[in-house]
Amino acid sequence: MRALVLSALAAFGIDQASKVAVVHMLDLKTIGTIDVLPPFLVFRMGWNRGINFGLFAEAHDAGRWIMIALAVVIPALLIWWARGFSRPLARVAAGLVVGGALANGLDRVLYGAVADFLNMSCCGFQNPYAFNLADVFIFAGAIGLVFLADDTHGKDRAKTP
Repeated sequence: MRALVLSALAAFGIDQASKVAVVHMLDLKTIGTIDVLPPFLVFRMGWNRGINFGLFAEAHDAGRWIMIALAVVIPALLIWWARGFSRPLARVAAGLVVGGALANGLDRVLYGAVADFLNMSCCGFQNPYAFNLADVFIFAGAIGLVFLADDTHGKDRAKTP
């Protein structure tokens, strides 16, 4: 479980530090856009009140609190599931999802929305969406769980008559 806790803390801390640096210290919340390496990397401020790609963004304040509750419940369930992992890298993957989800949940508590600021485009494709490092950690962790998760609790249950 140590790998899970450390990776969750790292993902949470890196995401929140990046938001303090870019959104607040570089004042992206006021400026709106900063060209870093256009079009490959542009800081573009976005406040995501919904879920991925702004889905359900028009939900009322109750939707915000439902999303905050999910940002706590889902990581708790993932931690419970990860107790049965025998591979340390699977626990790291779970920790990335947990840390990213909690970081985005904190954004919803502090700002009422998730602070997104990374926009990447390439090769003639103009990406209209912004995301943050928590989203990167959640995505990487989810991919890791697909390939690395091994539930030893489930194996034990399968053997029990």
